[in-house]
Amino acid sequence: MEKLIKILKDGEKLIHKCSKVSCCNYFKKWRYANKIEALEDSLVKFFQVELQAQVGRNNLQILVLLKSNRFSWSNKGVSHNYESLGSCEPTDPPAFMVGLDVPLKELKRRLFTDGESRIVVSAPGGCGKTTLAKRLCHDQQVKEYFQHIFYVTVSKTFNLIPIIKKLFWHSDEQVPGFQNEEDAVNQLELMLKRKVESGRILLVLDDVWSGSETVLAKFKKISGYKVLVTSRNEFPDFGSTYHLKLLNEEDAKTLFRHSAIPEDGSGSSVPSEDLVNTIVRCCKGFPLALEVVGRSLHGQPVEIWRSTLMKLSEGQCIVNSEDELRNCLQSSLDALDEEDIMLKECFMDLGSFPEDQKIPATALIDMWAELHKLDKDGIYAISNLHKLCSRNLLNLVVTRNDGNEIDWCYNDAFVMQHDLLRDLAIYQSNQEPIEKRKRLIVDLTGNRLPEWWTKEKQPQLSARLVSISTDEMFSSSWCNMQLPEAEVLILNFNQTENKYELPEFMKQMDELKVLVVTNYGFCAAELTNFSVLSSLSNLKRIRLEQVSIPTLCNTSVVLKNLEKLSLVMCHKIGQAFASSTIQIREMLPNLREINIDYCNDLVELPEGFCDLVQLNKLSISNCHKLSALPEGIGRLANLEVLRVSACTLVSKLPDSMGSLHKLSVLDITGCLRIRKIPKQIDELRGLREFHMRRCPGLRELPPSVTVLVDLERVICDEETAQLWECYTHLLPNLTLSVPEEIINLNWL
Repeated sequence: MEKLIKILKDGEKLIHKCSKVSCCNYFKKWRYANKIEALEDSLVKFFQVELQAQVGRNNLQILVLLKSNRFSWSNKGVSHNYESLGSCEPTDPPAFMVGLDVPLKELKRRLFTDGESRIVVSAPGGCGKTTLAKRLCHDQQVKEYFQHIFYVTVSKTFNLIPIIKKLFWHSDEQVPGFQNEEDAVNQLELMLKRKVESGRILLVLDDVWSGSETVLAKFKKISGYKVLVTSRNEFPDFGSTYHLKLLNEEDAKTLFRHSAIPEDGSGSSVPSEDLVNTIVRCCKGFPLALEVVGRSLHGQPVEIWRSTLMKLSEGQCIVNSEDELRNCLQSSLDALDEEDIMLKECFMDLGSFPEDQKIPATALIDMWAELHKLDKDGIYAISNLHKLCSRNLLNLVVTRNDGNEIDWCYNDAFVMQHDLLRDLAIYQSNQEPIEKRKRLIVDLTGNRLPEWWTKEKQPQLSARLVSISTDEMFSSSWCNMQLPEAEVLILNFNQTENKYELPEFMKQMDELKVLVVTNYGFCAAELTNFSVLSSLSNLKRIRLEQVSIPTLCNTSVVLKNLEKLSLVMCHKIGQAFASSTIQIREMLPNLREINIDYCNDLVELPEGFCDLVQLNKLSISNCHKLSALPEGIGRLANLEVLRVSACTLVSKLPDSMGSLHKLSVLDITGCLRIRKIPKQIDELRGLREFHMRRCPGLRELPPSVTVLVDLERVICDEETAQLWECYTHLLPNLTLSVPEEIINLNWL
């Protein structure tokens, strides 16, 4: 083609010169006529000789290609181009990388170890999983250790047969015609066995999405090679998980500077170190956020930097303004849409809690039981949390995992979520007009109020979930919000000395079923205005944390439909119920569950609790001043679960507990001073589980335990297990469990 172009360009110049020859200049006309004939001859020669030779050479190359099996013939003689499937060679990683040295070293250690053959690198989108995988494949030590490296980008749709065809193509092997996926896997196994004779094999499957478990299982059947998977999800059945962490402060600053500040120092001006550090902290160590924000500020004036920081400081999240980052995170939500719409709804609800705070799993159970009609014991809720955790959309942390597993008790489980994922949930919730939002999330800083808050006539809102967060500077009065459809109200505040008043607008929340009030201050603040609860006839669950409640029962409030009351780190519980103007059984006639946790000034359980005849579950944990349970506890005829855990001053259980004929679970874990079990335990014929770890004072069991023929599990330590061993032959259904205690403080 280059020769043809030259001939045509020379001809164009020749014709241009001919057009200027005078009609009377016969000599020039004769000379240019000869040149035009020569031009024609050269064109004829090109098309009749040289072009035909080129076509012949091309045909020979095609034939060679076919013979090398890079194209295979179908029954109709049509060739299939497997090269269109893409290469199995990893592209070069970015020239500039930070924070990957430690992960790279750890992955190499695992891959070079004989015992581990399948590894899943898991992290949220935009954390650098693909970059790490590419760097691994280009690492010189890895290339020396693995003689055959295959790199396949899987993405959303995991089509097994095309991927296996690509692996055959990359190996210069004849690509067979596969009958089905099983045949393809069998053929791949045979091919890899041939390959492994000439060296070790590493297969990298990049960007594997949720729902690919069945396809990964087929790769698991093949032995003799190592597999590295990168994914936003975890696949525990396939292989061990390596969690890629976010960048530390130093690496985050280095990556941001590389993206934001020109190397030659050009630009309007160089921002100050404090300005850089503050913006970096707003990105929370998220590599994609650091790069995206950095590029948006690259070479910009300092005023642009300051305005960006002001927006972030005022609560405008990075997700709102950066499309690339939002689209990356959004893809994880889109996957939830297709798989399980309920999972997405649960994820969106997490934005209702303040950033950088642990979310109690029990609070989510209460919300979702009413909001999404999940089971009240929390099994489905915890299952959803595990699913979201496996997709790296949250971290589920169990602070104490010692085998003390009571089916309904999740007091030691908490959820932590990255700020950018929380921002994404809030951004999605705010896409609709405020009147039509399913979730109303209000985060107030000081007394800076949203415009709709200050209007004289408040709009009627259709939100089913309402969350209002205030800080210690908030002193404004509540607006008269119209929330006729709200079923869950979450009030987050930060107070240490002042009182916190329940808002008056709650009186009109006729559909309210769940109330969650949490103080994130250092000390308990007094909660007041309980009278607003008296008109909430549908209220079923109340959870109060880090508040003082001396006036809870002074207002003659009757919560006739309340089913569950949770008091966490609350003060003056005894005073609240002792000063009640009405009987507790009249105030809480249908209460079925009480949870009291870390209430350090609780000395004795109010005697009135023993008259709550509908009560099924009573849990008292980490109350270190509680010395005994009331003797009247035997009146709780419907009690099925009794938990007195980590109450270090409790020295005995009341004899009347023998009257709890429906009791199926008893937990005295961590009650250090209990020395004996009451002999009336033989009356608990329905007891199935007995949790009694960390009870060093317990020296003997009453012989009457031998009549507990329905007892299935005793969770204890080695010393207590020895007390039971002499009775196990009389209790055929009994299993003694002595689990290893694991205390997780990472969430701190």
